[in-house]
Amino acid sequence: MKEQILVNITPQETRVATVEDGVVQDIHIERTQQRGLVGNIYLGVVKRVLPGMQSAFIEIGLERAAFLHIADVIEQRQHPNDELRIEKLVHEGQPVVVQVIKDPIGTKGARLSTQVSIAGRFLVFLPQEKHIGISQRIENGDEREHLRNRMARLLPPDHLGYIIRTSADHATDAELLADIDYLNRIWADIKQKSQTLPAKSLLFQDLSLQLRTLRDMVNTETEEVLVDSRENFNKMREFAESFVADVLPRVQHYVGERPLFELYGVEAEIERAMARRVNLKFGGYLIIDQTEAMTTIDVNTGGFVGHRSFDDTIFKTNLEATHVIARQLRLRNLGGIIIVDFIDMDNDAHRTAVMDELQKSLSRDRTKVTVSGFTSLGLIEITRKRTRESLAHVLCEPCPTCQGRGQIRTAATVCYEILREILREERQFQAREYRILGSQNVIDMFLDEESASLAQLVDFIGKPIYLQVETAYTQEQFDVVLV
Repeated sequence: MKEQILVNITPQETRVATVEDGVVQDIHIERTQQRGLVGNIYLGVVKRVLPGMQSAFIEIGLERAAFLHIADVIEQRQHPNDELRIEKLVHEGQPVVVQVIKDPIGTKGARLSTQVSIAGRFLVFLPQEKHIGISQRIENGDEREHLRNRMARLLPPDHLGYIIRTSADHATDAELLADIDYLNRIWADIKQKSQTLPAKSLLFQDLSLQLRTLRDMVNTETEEVLVDSRENFNKMREFAESFVADVLPRVQHYVGERPLFELYGVEAEIERAMARRVNLKFGGYLIIDQTEAMTTIDVNTGGFVGHRSFDDTIFKTNLEATHVIARQLRLRNLGGIIIVDFIDMDNDAHRTAVMDELQKSLSRDRTKVTVSGFTSLGLIEITRKRTRESLAHVLCEPCPTCQGRGQIRTAATVCYEILREILREERQFQAREYRILGSQNVIDMFLDEESASLAQLVDFIGKPIYLQVETAYTQEQFDVVLV
C-alpha cells in the first residue's frame, strides 16, 4: 500500500492529508488563531466544585472555564475501587496542574485530567505512574511481553510510568533511551514552571500539527511526506534530524506549479466531505446527518440493481458502504455516537460478513472506535472518541437563512404568516394602510398564486395593502409596516 502525507502550510493554517493509493483517507486542519489545546498542560485554579455532578470547573486562562470530572482525577484512576469524592480531592481556589484531553466543542468548555501524559516518538510518559503499559494496537501477546521486558531492562528499578507506542516495535535501544531522556527533560521543565509561574499559566504546549505529523502519523507504510513551504520544510527536517531520524529521508519539499492539495485531489475531497450525500461506486449512496447528540448514516441502493438477486444487490451495497463509512468517519472526523442504518438483510451470513468488513475497515482508524452488533431494528451503533471539532465544525457555520435546520419555509408558508401578522396588527392598532416588505419570491407569490388571499384580507380589514421587494431579504424575512 502506497501512503503519502501531504502538508499544506500558509500563515493562516496548516492542513495535513493522508493519501493511500491515490485516495484521500483523512484530513487534519489547524488554524493559527484557533490551535487545538489537546495535550496542553496548564497550572489551573479551581473555580467551583460541584459535588452533585462529582466535577469541578477549572480556570486555565480560556474564555470558558474547563471541566474536570472525578473519573479524570489521578487519585481516582489510581484507586478505582475506592469511594473518592471530588470535594475531598479539590477545593475552590486550589492551584492544580491539569492537561487538556478534549478541546472545547460547541458550547462546552475543554475537558481536563490531572493525570499528565507526554507523548514522545516511541513512548508516552506518565510521570505520576509506576507501571509499563503497551499500546492496545499491539495485540500479539508474545510481542507485548517482549516489549515490556525490553523496556524494563532499559529503565532504572524505581522508574516512572510509560506506555510503549506501536512505533516502538522497530526502535533501537538507543532510540528508546533518547526518547526517555527527551520526555524527562520536558517533565522537569513543566515542574519548574509550575512552581514559578502564576495560576492560569500554560506550562507545556504540544507540537504544531506539522511536527506532530512526523512524530505520530508517519509509519513504515509512509513513502514520503511532501511539504509545500520551504521555511517549514527546513523546520520539519531539523525536528526529524533530532527526534525521528528514520523519517528524515522521506521528508520532501514540493516545488510544483500546481497547488499540492489540488494536484492530489484533496481540495475536491474536502468539498465532498461537506455534502450530506455520498455516492457509492456502484450506484448506491449514503446520507450522513450530523447533529449535536449523534451522527446518523443511512445506506441506500440508489441506482444499483445488481446482476443476480435482490438479496445479493443489498449485500453488495452494504459491503461497499462499510469501506466508505470508515473512510468518511476519518475524513469528517466524526465523533461521539454514530448510528448506521444498513439496508435490511435477512441472510445471517450476509449480516455477519458486513459486520466483519466494517470492523476490519474501522481497525485502521488511529482514533479509538468501538462497534456494537446489529440491534433488533437492524441498526449498528459505533462510538468514536471525540477530542476535537469535526471537519464541518472547523470549516462551516450554521446557515444564517435556515439557522442550521437545513430547510427554509416555503414562499407560501411565509405569505400565510404575513397575512396572520397583518390581521393581528389590525386588531391592536388603527393603521391607515399596510406595507409588506419581503423577498422577491414572497412578493411574486402575493401577485400570483396568493393574490386572491391578499384581496380577501384587504376587503376584510378595509385598508389598502402595498407590496415592496427587498432584495437583501432571505425568503423567510419580512416586515409589515403600519402607516
